[in-house]
Amino acid sequence: MAIKTHKPTSPGKRHHISILQPELSDKAPEKSLLRPLKKTGGRNSYGRVTARHKGGGHKRKYRVIDWKRNKADVPAKVVALEYDPNRSANLALLTYTDGEKTYILAPAGVKVGDMVVSGPEVDIKPGNCMPMSNIPLGTIIHNVEMKIGKGAQLVRSAGAAAQLMAKEENYVLVKLPSGEVRKFSNRCRACIGAVGNSEHGSQKLGKAGRSRWKGRRPSVRGVAMNPIDHPMGGGEGKSSGGRHPCTPWGVPTKGFKTRKRKASDRDIVTKRK
Repeated sequence: MAIKTHKPTSPGKRHHISILQPELSDKAPEKSLLRPLKKTGGRNSYGRVTARHKGGGHKRKYRVIDWKRNKADVPAKVVALEYDPNRSANLALLTYTDGEKTYILAPAGVKVGDMVVSGPEVDIKPGNCMPMSNIPLGTIIHNVEMKIGKGAQLVRSAGAAAQLMAKEENYVLVKLPSGEVRKFSNRCRACIGAVGNSEHGSQKLGKAGRSRWKGRRPSVRGVAMNPIDHPMGGGEGKSSGGRHPCTPWGVPTKGFKTRKRKASDRDIVTKRK
């Protein structure tokens, strides 16, 4: 994996920074693991915009990923590493010894031809999956379950990694990428290693059109709007808004806490920074 800068043969290429990933397969994805993916344009079932700046973009197919990894003690071979348009991480296509095929997130360091396995007593090597009760302290992990058997919900984006910090009776303490230390049942599963494609954050799209290909529409500043459209709109000439930054609905931004209380907050041992 290498970072590539481009010669400024056009304004869009001048600031374009891409990532070379020759290890990724150039073949079509596994057809049996593809599902249709419908666009919403940020609208809910009533047709109202609930997520702004969404719409357009290239057609995509959803890749069915095995988040549970509950096929115990059956080895699988990594037959391909593939790009996934729906997430920042890459995928690894596995073929089990019984012939079944699945996708998993490609961990850092896993190559085509490697063998991975899931189970309670497997080796501590990248790509293997096991209950956290059997993982040694200090191990780097990803794909962490929050509820037993529900499947991985945390630490899934490119380059993400958590660390197993301590074990207490039926619980383990895990330090998440945000810095938060959270308590999990020791029967919850996790995968060994960090998520691959760690250079994802280094790339620059280079032009507005590339954002449109990804389905991201423009974001207009509040101070550029009229007073009817935004609390910071209007004013004679160019103004700074005249108040602290806020959303179109008047909710403060830039540091204002909006997190709601939820039942799972009781599992937080140390809050994120």
